[in-house]
Amino acid sequence: MNPVEFAALDFAPPLVSLEGSPETGFIFSAATPLQPYRENLGQMLHHWARQTPERIFLAERNPEGAWRRLSYAEVEQQARAIAQALLNRHLGPYQPVMILSGNAVDHALLMLGCFIAGVPMVPVSVPYSLLSKDHGKLRHIFAEIRPGMVYVADAELFAAPLANLDLAGVELVASQGALAEIPTTPFSELLTTRITPEVEQTAAHVTRRTVAKILYTSGSTGQPKGVINTHGMLCANQQMLAQIWPFTAQTPPVLVDWLPWNHTFGGNHNFNLVLNQGGTLYIDAGKPAPGLVEQTVKNLAEISPTIYFNVPVGYAMLLPHLEQDEALRNNFFKNLQLIFYAGAALPQDLWERLEKVAIQATGKKVLMTSSWGATETSPLATAAHFPLEKAGVIGVPCPGVSLKMLPNGDSYELRVKGPNVTPGYFRRPDLTAAAFDEEGYYLIGDAGRFVDPDDPSRGISFDGRVAEDFKLISGTWVRVGLLRVAVLAAAAPILQFALVTGHDREHVGILGWPNLAACKGLCKDITEDITPQELICRPEVESFLRQALEKYNAAQSGSATRIARIMLMSEPPDSDANEITDKGYINQRAALQRRQDLVEQLYAETPGKNIIQL
Repeated sequence: MNPVEFAALDFAPPLVSLEGSPETGFIFSAATPLQPYRENLGQMLHHWARQTPERIFLAERNPEGAWRRLSYAEVEQQARAIAQALLNRHLGPYQPVMILSGNAVDHALLMLGCFIAGVPMVPVSVPYSLLSKDHGKLRHIFAEIRPGMVYVADAELFAAPLANLDLAGVELVASQGALAEIPTTPFSELLTTRITPEVEQTAAHVTRRTVAKILYTSGSTGQPKGVINTHGMLCANQQMLAQIWPFTAQTPPVLVDWLPWNHTFGGNHNFNLVLNQGGTLYIDAGKPAPGLVEQTVKNLAEISPTIYFNVPVGYAMLLPHLEQDEALRNNFFKNLQLIFYAGAALPQDLWERLEKVAIQATGKKVLMTSSWGATETSPLATAAHFPLEKAGVIGVPCPGVSLKMLPNGDSYELRVKGPNVTPGYFRRPDLTAAAFDEEGYYLIGDAGRFVDPDDPSRGISFDGRVAEDFKLISGTWVRVGLLRVAVLAAAAPILQFALVTGHDREHVGILGWPNLAACKGLCKDITEDITPQELICRPEVESFLRQALEKYNAAQSGSATRIARIMLMSEPPDSDANEITDKGYINQRAALQRRQDLVEQLYAETPGKNIIQL
């Protein structure tokens, strides 16, 4: 039987340069130089508004469910009006625009208006406003930014978080609704501003050093920190992507995307890819959560993307629909050139299921790939622009990027330098100084190893976070990132997230968050009102986990990869406590600190009934 072929795709060859030795470390870089790139993001919009004025740039569903579509010419006209409105208000580098609402056309127009006017924009995680109990992170960001304008899509929906902010001297803008106690400017007023030559004059002076946005990232502890994103960083990153993905120039990308714009993946990588290559972005109001993934399914049943971006939990929730619905599957793969995952490693079982549905729909495997980076690197630093057979490979340095690889046990600590790297943290010179080494390399905190030490062009495999890895009491290193992926794959689909425990202990343990829908599918004679705590204690769930993980253990040869005990947790991860990000990435360090009592239970001399011993 012949192996199934990959669908053809035009990738740039992975040409690399490697200097150094395993003992002292390496400098790993692309052999292909970075080509000239634009000065600012507004130039991208202006180019396509002239070249393809009628092409659809942005689309979203209106309240009736129909698609509202805006062309490049319409978007530029409205963004220029907004830029004029910002200039009329004398907003600038020290009076940014703060955006509290999620992805939407109005959000995009305001963002583009900021780019044209050279005004920094600060998109804030929606959960900081609508899910937080104390709005502590929102208040911290507001106090640090000192914005001149705050935007919300719906004033009434955001009434509670807004009441926690001192808005004296700050203009509140809303697409709909108003608050009696806070003067509110309708967003439509910005759109009707008369455009003057000042807009063009100002846009011409937006340089690569101009701050485009400030993105707040959740640290493992403490308050979020504001990463400065300059126009130069973001334009350089898109040039890197254009060089390694030449097919995006041949076929302007069509995306159906939910990934939040307050994160670098959705807001920089994906949005700017469409903007740079003159593509079309269908804004997906769904997300990988019960009751919301159905919106994503509805959108994908109508719109066939050319590239699909998601995080592993998103693919886990989408796959059952692709597997069961032939019409959805066929439409999803009709124009699809590439499947891309990031945010966390993709478990091998999800990889194989994606390959299977692709073959069902097209007769071929659709290429799947990933890249690696951070908010501080725009985010692209490495990319796998070559066919992959399995998850875990993060590729080779992009053009213009240099990696310093320092020996770290049996792998390498990775550090990054390039025109895509941030100049630092907003109003935090202390954090900025601590983030770079003496040669100017950004300390990203991740580890990696060569897929093939004899052929560096095959790339690097991700080896976890340096700060997450720990030693057992025996002195054996536990590679948390790799182990987490392996355990999730072994216990699929029952485990959704996992914390790896065992620092200074005799053995490795797991605190796991269950996939409640999958657990219900295992159990017989249960009612709809069964509580999560009751569900995770069901004997069917325990039996499944025990068999799956004992089978996994049987294939392991050492204590660093064998699981001794596992406990399921009914309390979901808490975003206020930094346990989880908007993209569904679990913060191992913060979650373990918060759940230290559960760690102690897991290692108790006489474990409770809720702990499975293997």
